[in-house]
Amino acid sequence: MTGSMICSWNTRTVDGPNPAHELWSARPPPPPSSSLSISIGKPEQRGAHGQQRHAKMSSATGADISSPAKRVAVVGAGASGLAAAYKLKSNGVDVTVYEAEGRIGGKLRSVSQGGLIWDEGANTMTESEEEVRNLLDELGIQEKQQYPLSQHKRYIVRNGMPVLIPTNPIALIKSNILSTQSKFKIILEPLLWKKRNNSLTSGDGQESVGGFFERHFGREVVDYLIDPVVAGTSGGDPESLCMRHAFPELWNLEERFGSIFAGAIKSRLSAKREKKGELKSSPEKKKRQRGSFSFQGGMQTLANMLCQKLSQDDLKLKSKVLSLSYSHDGVPAAGDWSVSYSSDHTKHLQDSTFDAVIMTAPLCNVKELKITKRGNLFPLNFIPEITYAPLSVMITTFRKENVKRPLEGFGILVPSAEQKNGLRTLGTLFSSMMFPDRAPTDLYLYTTFIGGSRNRELAKASKDELKQIVTSDLSQLLGAEGEPTFVNHFYWSKAFPSYGRNYDLVLQAIKKLEEDLPGFFYAGNHKDGLSVGKAMASGCRAADLVISYLNSSSDAIENPGED
Repeated sequence: MTGSMICSWNTRTVDGPNPAHELWSARPPPPPSSSLSISIGKPEQRGAHGQQRHAKMSSATGADISSPAKRVAVVGAGASGLAAAYKLKSNGVDVTVYEAEGRIGGKLRSVSQGGLIWDEGANTMTESEEEVRNLLDELGIQEKQQYPLSQHKRYIVRNGMPVLIPTNPIALIKSNILSTQSKFKIILEPLLWKKRNNSLTSGDGQESVGGFFERHFGREVVDYLIDPVVAGTSGGDPESLCMRHAFPELWNLEERFGSIFAGAIKSRLSAKREKKGELKSSPEKKKRQRGSFSFQGGMQTLANMLCQKLSQDDLKLKSKVLSLSYSHDGVPAAGDWSVSYSSDHTKHLQDSTFDAVIMTAPLCNVKELKITKRGNLFPLNFIPEITYAPLSVMITTFRKENVKRPLEGFGILVPSAEQKNGLRTLGTLFSSMMFPDRAPTDLYLYTTFIGGSRNRELAKASKDELKQIVTSDLSQLLGAEGEPTFVNHFYWSKAFPSYGRNYDLVLQAIKKLEEDLPGFFYAGNHKDGLSVGKAMASGCRAADLVISYLNSSSDAIENPGED
């Protein structure tokens, strides 16, 4: 089918909460004047309330859940929910996972068709989080990991043409991606910002991503490096995102060291020293390959592996949770939580009791739930409105002889400033360049993204209009001639939650839910970061807190007179 010149169409729409993943990778590439890899993660204080709340609880490591096994409900079968469920099952906890859709994975969504393999959501991830590394080791999934060929070759459009992103100072000097003035600003940044608490540092905790990087490097860097990277990792734009929430580790580097580069160098050297110590104490450990990766068969493989401990009764698909009820008054006891859900398999509501609940659904969905606490309605009006970025994902194939200027590497990002040159997409992944088994040898497979906060209406455009836009952009950038031989369209109405300037209110709402509802824990990309790795790590941490909570509850039941 894909070998013919007949264009095949496959269009689907998701209106629900399953977001698509990064256009670029699980973390953006470092600024071009440094070869450092700066992990974008959560601030140290994020999630701290969960730790404080359970400070008196026993450690989850090596937890011994007393018999009979405790029961935990996990709402949502995306990356965070499946990671939480896997960890709980591994610790002897009975788990039931509720998923409103008819499939697992959330934004892990792979399709195999006609000799093609593509992802409609997350395309790659990293294992920069310790929880993710440990989980992948437990899964034994390393043999299924696929690392992109030439993944360090990434491109950004300048003046209507692709330019290779420089990865070191020498390459930056030779590159035409920035003006000489901007190059000097980048190179001199460690000197201008070498003092901690430099007078140039902004004390504004709500500063935008654009404002932060403009202070350090100037406007051109924001327009031609930061803007496309932000669009590629979150579907957002530099002016609407809050630096402290979107890139907390870089924010913290400025707070600690002044200079981003100097702080990154010191942090990396410190991490290397720690790693050397670990290798000395555990010489049998293999050196891990760095960078973004996927899996044989696509990212859906990871979701399938995470489900291997779940029985058919443990996983309830097409089961929408409608209400939660916490009933115990006093010391926590077994079965404090009741979950009411509707299922396609039955025509009436069903109820099940649990000792704790891990919620991974988007907060916009949580806000629609009915939650009662000890017989009284628990109001949810404190949950703020959350902005989401819509995204269309277009899969296209072209015969290799019809692509006159193919590029080797990971992909290409389009700055918003390049719209003046007629380019309307956010970026394109070179899917078959990264993973040659994703398409027949005579075809190039591309994954292109349209919309985001840059152009919300365009994300909702018809398949015909989007096809023309993608074909036009690939023609200009890669010399693709004629019509694509295959086209697939997938639309995410709520691809990413936007970490905007009011995101403190979102985190405060999550904190209130967890503090006011005993045994209720929240995980997912609304809390700990947008990437697959961040979502999985969030699920693992929630599982740890649940195990500690269950142990603490058991101790309280056995010793009711003790504090």
